[in-house]
Amino acid sequence: MVTVSTSSANKNLNSSGTSDQLDISDRKQSHLDICHTDAASIQSGIVSGFEGVHFIHDALPELSMEDIDSSCEFLGQRVSLPLFISCMTGGSAQGMTANRKLAEAAEAKNIPVGLGSIRVLLEQENLFEHFHIKPYAPHVPILANIGAVQVRGDDNTKLYKLLEKLQAHALVIHLNPGQELFQPGGDTDFRGLLGAIQQTVKTCPLPVIVKETGFGIRPHQIKTLLNMGVKYVDIAGAGGTNWVLVEAQRLNKNEEQLANEFTDWGLPTAYVLDSVGSMSGRVLASGGLKSGMDLMKSIALGSKMGGLAGIFIRDVLSGGVEAVIRRIEGIEKVIRSVMLLTSSKTLKDVTADKIWRETSFISNVEQIKKAEGM
Repeated sequence: MVTVSTSSANKNLNSSGTSDQLDISDRKQSHLDICHTDAASIQSGIVSGFEGVHFIHDALPELSMEDIDSSCEFLGQRVSLPLFISCMTGGSAQGMTANRKLAEAAEAKNIPVGLGSIRVLLEQENLFEHFHIKPYAPHVPILANIGAVQVRGDDNTKLYKLLEKLQAHALVIHLNPGQELFQPGGDTDFRGLLGAIQQTVKTCPLPVIVKETGFGIRPHQIKTLLNMGVKYVDIAGAGGTNWVLVEAQRLNKNEEQLANEFTDWGLPTAYVLDSVGSMSGRVLASGGLKSGMDLMKSIALGSKMGGLAGIFIRDVLSGGVEAVIRRIEGIEKVIRSVMLLTSSKTLKDVTADKIWRETSFISNVEQIKKAEGM
């Protein structure tokens, strides 16, 4: 999952903000450059798990493609696909352009789109236009995004006013302790975050979504978050972009070697998803989803929707709005084809009885359940 963090953005702001604003923009731009040009070197060393799941083919589906309804309800709106563009970028000139183009593509295909962390806006409101994508996507859900550390304070009034100004439909709180530990100047204190999330759920005027950024969330923690009123939990597990490795490319050689020891870190998305069972429908799947087939497997395993990030950021940087739309349309073709070939007229028909799992997949899920006492 690609999420450009601004966790250390405001630690050393001078009175004008000018110098640090340049530092933030440089960091944001370096994240984009790395994700665009060095994608292979920042991939997780472990797979997402979806390769161990297969659909059961139906040679007599008794359906026409015209019968297929791939739409679903999300945050009170009807969207065309169970797909969202995950929270990614913002804070640099290229990030602003990317956000706007991603929003245009999302609007064209009627799917939700997320923003990179808006923490920087709490201190530098002059960057508002970097994140104000509603004019480019007026009819689809906009997901604002901020780190859990940033909601730990006593008063989030300024944040809530910013959400209103951005015309967001939900607040995504991201958990990224792994990335922060290897980000120069990143946060190292993660105490009290669960209580802070609970308080935010009570006071925030928008639904709250909690997500990881590429290392996954333990099943019992997903249950805890949902029980406290979080609208959705996005697993954002291992198998895609590894943000420790992204930060490693910005570190000195010694620190880079240490960061590389975390290449295989994290909980694979598909295994966690299959472990949560009874929580299906309130869980989102991202992290290691690379195709429409992965997305549909996540739906069959119980996710409400699936999110992609790295693929979209590379598309938008290399080919603009048109490339992103082509990617979405390709994913849509796979979604609708899977539905027809499994005799699934609606997404609610894409259930666990339409798939079979390899023995190794089942074993890995059972290990997670055992570790969680499930």
